[in-house]
Amino acid sequence: MTDTAHPAARQADLLRQARLRAGADRAADIPRGPADGPAPLSHAQHRMWLMDRLGQAGALYNVPLATRLRGPLDTAALAAALTALTARHTILRTRYGQHGDDAPYQEAVAPAPVEVPVLDAPDDAAAELLRTEAARPFDLASGRVLRALVLRHGPADHTVLITLHHIAVDGGSLPLVAGELARLYAAGGAGAARPAEPELQYADFARWERGRDGELAGEVAAWAEQLAGARPVPLPRPATPAGPRTRAARLHTVPLPAGTLDGLRALGRAHGATLFTVVLAAAFATLARATGEADLTLGCASSHRSRPALRRLVGLCVNTLPVRADLGGDPAFEELLGRVRDALLASQRRHEVPFDLVVERLGAAARGRDGSPLLSVTCDLVTAPGALELPGLAAEAVEVDLGLAKFDLGLFVEDGPQPRCLVQHDADALAGPAGERLAAGFAALLTAVAEDGGRHLAELPGERLASGHPAEAALLADPRVREAYLLEREGLAPLAYAVGRGPAGVSGTELRLRLRSLLAAGQVPASVTVLDALPRTADGAVEPARLPGAVPKPRPEPAAGDQQRTETVRTAFGELLGTRPGPDGDFFLLGGHSLVAVQLAERLRLRTGLPLTGLDILEQRTPRALAALLDARDAERRAVQARRPGLGAGAGAGRPVRPGTVLVTGATGGVGAAVLQELMAQGRPVRALARAESAHLVALDGVEVAEGDLADLDSLRAAVRGVDAVVHAACTFTAHEVDVAAMRAMVDAWRHGSFVFVSSIDAYGRPPGVEVAEGAPATLPVTAYGRAKLDCERILLAAAGTEGRGAGTVVRSPIVWGPHRRLREQLRWGATGELFQTAQAGRPLLLPDPPADGHAWYGAAWVHAAALARAVTACLDDSGREAGRVLNAVGGHVGWPELAAELVRLLGSASPVELGAGADPELARPWRYRSDALAEVLREEPGEDWRSVLAAMVR
Repeated sequence: MTDTAHPAARQADLLRQARLRAGADRAADIPRGPADGPAPLSHAQHRMWLMDRLGQAGALYNVPLATRLRGPLDTAALAAALTALTARHTILRTRYGQHGDDAPYQEAVAPAPVEVPVLDAPDDAAAELLRTEAARPFDLASGRVLRALVLRHGPADHTVLITLHHIAVDGGSLPLVAGELARLYAAGGAGAARPAEPELQYADFARWERGRDGELAGEVAAWAEQLAGARPVPLPRPATPAGPRTRAARLHTVPLPAGTLDGLRALGRAHGATLFTVVLAAAFATLARATGEADLTLGCASSHRSRPALRRLVGLCVNTLPVRADLGGDPAFEELLGRVRDALLASQRRHEVPFDLVVERLGAAARGRDGSPLLSVTCDLVTAPGALELPGLAAEAVEVDLGLAKFDLGLFVEDGPQPRCLVQHDADALAGPAGERLAAGFAALLTAVAEDGGRHLAELPGERLASGHPAEAALLADPRVREAYLLEREGLAPLAYAVGRGPAGVSGTELRLRLRSLLAAGQVPASVTVLDALPRTADGAVEPARLPGAVPKPRPEPAAGDQQRTETVRTAFGELLGTRPGPDGDFFLLGGHSLVAVQLAERLRLRTGLPLTGLDILEQRTPRALAALLDARDAERRAVQARRPGLGAGAGAGRPVRPGTVLVTGATGGVGAAVLQELMAQGRPVRALARAESAHLVALDGVEVAEGDLADLDSLRAAVRGVDAVVHAACTFTAHEVDVAAMRAMVDAWRHGSFVFVSSIDAYGRPPGVEVAEGAPATLPVTAYGRAKLDCERILLAAAGTEGRGAGTVVRSPIVWGPHRRLREQLRWGATGELFQTAQAGRPLLLPDPPADGHAWYGAAWVHAAALARAVTACLDDSGREAGRVLNAVGGHVGWPELAAELVRLLGSASPVELGAGADPELARPWRYRSDALAEVLREEPGEDWRSVLAAMVR
């Protein structure tokens, strides 16, 4: 459609619609609800709560606000201002809970003082301290969604970091928070009274929004009709996924030439469009050039703050707008701009319709074949973050980049003194150098249309992006090819398929001959077949089984027991998704989403008595795959029950505690399992803490099972009571507030005997010297994980030897290697995961060069799980020992080059190992940790050398 409307008429139309919306705003006031009691979550909050519940959020939704302040900072006044701020806005002190399968709720907790810790920090340590603090996860069940930290660089030089959770604020809230904080800071210094609560609280908005779901049904249906057939932007994803998604971001920036934004603004004025609309049209054009697709849908951030009642509300008042544009027919950019402007205007008319309702209506159509959401790509016009302006202080904003990507791909333009183009993408969502090439293409296209908006789409800068296989990239680079697909075959060369461009056509023989001239012999496909069109499923994905020459793998007939479990899973699917699928029905294509995954896992746990999580549902996706997973876990349980008849929920409850019983937490993990085995070998009675569904994993002969969980503080206190010693080896790794609260609860219940806590050498931070003695003080910066360990250590050591308690021992451990499944996962995805995955993929392994930094060695400390278990159990005897002590349990040290070379050898990889600039700075670790007190029990036994254990873990 060509835009022929006069710009003045277009602007008048926009103004008229804005006035109509303003009238609707005045006519629909948001009522004030009860001050206390639970309230529903808004749609945007619900999405974030689900991510947190599934364990997929971490620091993804942390919102850091950092400012360098020069002048006399009054930290007491700052603490008072923050306390008053959270008292005034209940959303800043709201907890999030759930009763069974019911919908989650939010509820304000009582106001409490906000602590403002102050750390001395030189400039060169500040960035890491800020990033670590900003990345520390929140516990949404606690009601603490705001925290502060002050770094003191000098008497009148500080950096203030305020970190909030996105569930409580949005971009529109931050200026409100900063402005009120400045006023409260001034008032606190003058002793002024705390201001009253605002007329409207966020819970009122959430109730109002949820109450409108029914009346918006017509708008939701219209959205669903408009998005019928839309699919996620087809990104060239990595050929081999790197494992569980971490949301690690890759950011590519390209400066824009002077005058580019002025040219884009002028283009917008000429066609009745804002600068954002021009940038959005350029993003559509860039993606059309990169994907070859003419029907694209992008997501744009929107807000509910057009209503006057919400303009001063602190909270999450955001929505996501889908914008679907038609790029067919090789339009001039000016024409494309008109299409995008009209599509954006149509979306903005429905900006108050929560997109979550549209997703529910769309069901399977809201996701791609691989489960990726419809709005996986976003675009925005952004500005640099603002500073916290406190009276009497000079303020300068400090950027804190958490290195996380909320979307698979984002295309942004930063408007400021030095404008630039930014492309951020999830490292797991975009293959190889595609992000860098996309950023270059986006910047070049913006520059080109700023100079001449009349150029047609095919004439604009940009290139087609391909998947990770070089043959597909080479085919797509051929001007005679419109589409290409590579079918990988195990042990054989892949098969290639191409769809020709234009009437002349091209033969598969010609294309394969060209590939032979471009690629190495091992990269050339066995054949190239030219098709009129690639066979696709109903949702638009290529269907490999229908490609010529593709032979579907035969599926073995399931056994009767397997069929029964599959039927159980299918029934649960049907109850929650409204339709009973076949054995291979896909969870996403059936309309499943994160909340249903949590509910489905809970329902199947109750019916099968087996451990299952929402993440298991999202990863397995089909009843057949879930049934196979449950069968494997059932087999584990049956093997244990054969040795321990009568094991079930509550095993061990009510039995008298045997003399000398040791409580072990974390016994289903790698370290705890090794400690459990060592104690059993010594003949000591053991009580193991485990969840009910995991009890069978630790129910060995002689082990009493205490049902519990780190988040269930009552179960922890009950588990500690009556035992003669405690080995605490459990850890959430990410929910540090949970770890600290768990330690506090266990220490409160500890009344006699010894207590050994398995901590981490991360608690040492970054020591100034190379040799690190046992118990040396922590040196900044300390990671969030290390800080949580330090907090737990302090709780234990303060209580050791008091009120009849015995000795408390902290055993600091490095990387732990051993045959346990959890430890193998850590090798692949934990501290050494980047090395492992790089070697497995055959990419170059770039390591830091120690001599270049003045060091003799870079590497890691490690310990064998069995040796660590011997060390931990040796600390249980507290006779004649000091009440509290910190020891190291290090088996040895291995240099990164040696470890990398061994991984390459074991994996049969072709990765070269190189030393030089540009390596991950986290690998610059020169420290060697002494283990004096535990040296004897840590002495290496046969099979415990690092090469042997590494080989066992890899194989």
